[in-house]
Amino acid sequence: MFIEGSLLADYLLIGILVLVLASFIAGFLDAVAGGAGLILVPAFILTGMPPQLALGQEKLVSTLGTFSAIYNYFKGAKIIWKVVIYGIPTALIGAYIGGQVILSIDESIVGKIIFFLIPIGLLFSFIPKHSKNDGVYQPSQTDIFIILPLVCLVVGFYDGFFGPGTGSILILALHFLIRMPLLESSATSKIFNLASNIGAFTAFFIAGKMAFIIGIPMVLASIGGNYVGSHLTLKSGDKIIKPLIFTTIAILFISLGLRYIW
Repeated sequence: MFIEGSLLADYLLIGILVLVLASFIAGFLDAVAGGAGLILVPAFILTGMPPQLALGQEKLVSTLGTFSAIYNYFKGAKIIWKVVIYGIPTALIGAYIGGQVILSIDESIVGKIIFFLIPIGLLFSFIPKHSKNDGVYQPSQTDIFIILPLVCLVVGFYDGFFGPGTGSILILALHFLIRMPLLESSATSKIFNLASNIGAFTAFFIAGKMAFIIGIPMVLASIGGNYVGSHLTLKSGDKIIKPLIFTTIAILFISLGLRYIW
């Protein structure tokens, strides 16, 4: 299952402990700004998971971890429920198709694709998002029936195909394309992100690209990170943690480049 000579193959317990820490940090980042996969996917690959298994494992951890962030945002009454039903189906479909596409590609190529897509996810995760109160949100019929389903379909496909940065892309799309206030965009995007995670999860589960037993502690760590991150976001935003997260992702990206490019 794991790459020969890797941390997970030779020192399973240490590898799991490293990935539990990565899952907590990723859950925190996902709740704050989106982009758990920016940490999880490189961490999974660098500790010894083949690329497609790494993508599937990220879906397992992120899908279940997102629930705690949704719980906090639900308590904070920031989710715009009246638009949710119109984006969930296309997010599910798009992500499932994206997952099927990436699973059809040779694993040696998938690793290189992941390396080149990480900067895109990183870009969206760190575009400034300044909270403001835009008053009562009133979406138009075009927003609800055309723009939102299309956004969820396209972003869902990206989530299934790769994933890192999906949460941030959704936040920005909801904010700029259908003019949803930023905090509400962040909260509501979690529902669509959960739907796309489930769609991608289904594709990878059917293909057998998940390691459930070692995934349990990672899921619990992700739930904890999501809970802490969403709680702090509702209180004070995300300014303090981003420099640390950026440094972490940069190190992982360089390490991934050394594995697949040089």
